[in-house]
Order: sequence, then C-alpha cells, then structure tokens
Amino acid sequence: MRAIWFAIALLATPEWRVAVDDYPWSFPEDHWAHDGYRTEWWYFTGHLHTGDVSRPRFAYQFTFFRIGITEERPALDSAWVTSSAIMGHAAVTDLSTGRHVFSEVLHREIPLLAAFEEHPAERIGWSRAPAGTKALWWLDWSGEGFELSAADDRQGMSFRLTTRIDDAVVFQGPLGLSRKADSENAASQYYSFTRLPTEGTLTWDGERFDVRGTSWMDKEFSSSHLADHQAGWDWFSLRLDDGRDLMLYLMRASDGSVDFASGTLVDPTGSDRVVYLDEDDFEVSVLGHWSSPSTGARYPSRWRIRLDSGLTLEVRAAVPDQENRSRLPGGVYYWEGAVEIDGRATGVGFVELTGYGEGNRPPV
Repeated sequence: MRAIWFAIALLATPEWRVAVDDYPWSFPEDHWAHDGYRTEWWYFTGHLHTGDVSRPRFAYQFTFFRIGITEERPALDSAWVTSSAIMGHAAVTDLSTGRHVFSEVLHREIPLLAAFEEHPAERIGWSRAPAGTKALWWLDWSGEGFELSAADDRQGMSFRLTTRIDDAVVFQGPLGLSRKADSENAASQYYSFTRLPTEGTLTWDGERFDVRGTSWMDKEFSSSHLADHQAGWDWFSLRLDDGRDLMLYLMRASDGSVDFASGTLVDPTGSDRVVYLDEDDFEVSVLGHWSSPSTGARYPSRWRIRLDSGLTLEVRAAVPDQENRSRLPGGVYYWEGAVEIDGRATGVGFVELTGYGEGNRPPV
C-alpha cells in the first residue's frame, strides 16, 4: 500500500525535500533510502506458479515504507535517536481458493527493531516480524536484483523470493518525475522494474511450495503525494501477454471524480520503448463493484481501459476480497489485489485502491 497512515507523519515539520524534474538518478545507489523526504516506499507485487505454469497459484505483495518523522536526524549522541519509522505490509492470495492474508509491521528505526541501511551495504532495509514470529522482514540488493522475505507464523504465511533484473529501469514520468496534481509540489520521484523473473519459496498453512513467476517493483519517494482536495487513487500495474506493460495513476477528488491522471506504456517492440500518457490519452470505465463486509467500503472490481492508440483491456479482480485491513490504531484499510486481463489482449496485473470508505483518506 502506498499510503502512509501513521500519525507521526502528520506531526512532522514542513521543511521536506520535494520531487523535482532534474533529480540526478544514480543506480544502484537510488535503491537505498533517501533521507529528507516525508515518505518513501519499495513495493513488489507478483504472480507465482507452483508447477503448473499455465496458471499462477499465488499472488503476493511486499512493501517497505520509510515514514519521515523529522527532515533531519536530531543532533543527539545516541543510537536510539531516529528521524524515521519503518512500516512493512505483506499479503498473499491463494488464487485457487480465494483466501487472502495480510500482515503488517511498524517500528521506529532504532537498534533491535528496524533499520534502513546505506549503500553499498547488501541490505536495503529490515524490520522485526510481527509479534509471535521469530524472524526478520528484509529487502536486499544482490547486485543482479532484489531479494525479499516476510513471515507471519500466526497466519501461517511466509515467503522468501529472489528477483533478477533483465531489462532497463522504467522512469514513471519524464525524467522520473510523476505528477499527481496540477499543483507544483504534488509529485514523486518514481521508477519501476515491470518484469522481474522471480523464484523462491512460499509457506502457506504449513505447506512449503517452490515457486516461480514474475514481479513488478515500484520505488517512489516524495513529500506531497496528494493535493489537499484529493481523496485517494486508483493505481494499475498491468503486464500483457504480448510483452507490453501499462501503469496508470488515477487521482480522485473528494466527490469520487478523477481529478488528475497519468500513465506509462512500455512496449519493447515499439519505436519508443516508453510512452507517457496524459489524462486525455486513455479512459477507464468502472463496470462492477465489490463491497467489503468488514469495512463497508465499496470498491471498483471490474474495469474497461481504452487507450487512444486503440488498445482496449477488460480487467477484473482475480479474487473479490483482497482488502488489506490494518490492526493498528485507526483501522486503516485499502484494496490491493491481483487482477486478470481478458478479451483480445490478455494478461495479469495488480490494482491498488485507496481512499475508499468513510474518512479513509491517505495522509500523504
């Protein structure tokens, strides 16, 4: 989940760095944390096979958030002083049964609990697992890709996955600046790897599976993701079977209308590998909904996406209930789930829906 629902972020002082159109990107250094920004996230989703490569058995999400408490670390001689907190979200959906499990961690960045490391350390970030699980959640850089691990023994879920970068980075927005509104500061520095070959192990209800599949990785950092009048967003990451990838960001106003939208089409066979889309270049129509019996939120669950280039996609939730419901104070929730693409163009992907439900606006 991209939204950082945590009170300390709201209490932070306002002198934060903002996203700019001339950010000096440098890899692999930019895979590590960026102090001075209010929010930052490392986000992985994917579809995993357990033997039958014709259909994925599991879908997964893994996210680390860095939440800025102050723009600079306080000048105190103590290892327990911190300027940020780390939050982790992990979810697995069994696509064969429809069961969805969500887990979370939240710690200040202090010894024994959690930390973001500095380049060139192999580890990017880590955190203690949820209470009752003697393990770490972690994200590493291997030199060839990302490695990640999460576990929640009480829910019978864990995974440890290795990804490999086979293609060039995709900047989401020209020069990696992704605007979220017409206002100048509502933007993020944003890049992706849209097709990461993935393998590892996944434990589900006591059974261990060897898994393979493909993942999508997003990295964003910013200090003002939503404009004041915006309520949330609908985000699509879609991988088509013909090799094309599509990212769409639809920012919603408080009345539910689309306030600002952008996208990126990655076409490895085209004359321009990456094509940036403005709001006038595509249309997203909601064809169906699902209402959560737990929170009462009503989410879109089926869509038709039309691009001016002629591409039309029929997208539907692979499982209706993929709502992530936090157990932290405040009861924050959002829908984050696997989708399937039908029709003339086929494929799979993930959709994230934030800001649905009464008083559920993400404070970023």
